[in-house]
Amino acid sequence: MNTSNAGQAYHNNMVGPVMRAGDLAMAVIEAARVDNPGKEIFVEDKRAYIRIHAEQEMILRQETIAEELGRPFKINDLEVDLSSFAGQIESQPNAVRFYFTKTL
Repeated sequence: MNTSNAGQAYHNNMVGPVMRAGDLAMAVIEAARVDNPGKEIFVEDKRAYIRIHAEQEMILRQETIAEELGRPFKINDLEVDLSSFAGQIESQPNAVRFYFTKTL
């Protein structure tokens, strides 16, 4: 495997939300860091949108996002600024999980 294929394979294992830029995206970035201890959280700011990703799995908890926002937050409200996402998504009553079941 050449270096560019290895880099692409690594990128293909990344999961997480693509958010419209704004306060919620900033809160999600911080929540991702809190809710996924020991994982490296990658942030790509594309001005109009922000890609937030980690390798293999990322969990975002409603309570953590609300704490980072400094106001009440319902996990369903994530959809308002969620432009896209990488990986599979599992919605739970108080959290959302982005994941892959297989890796490259």
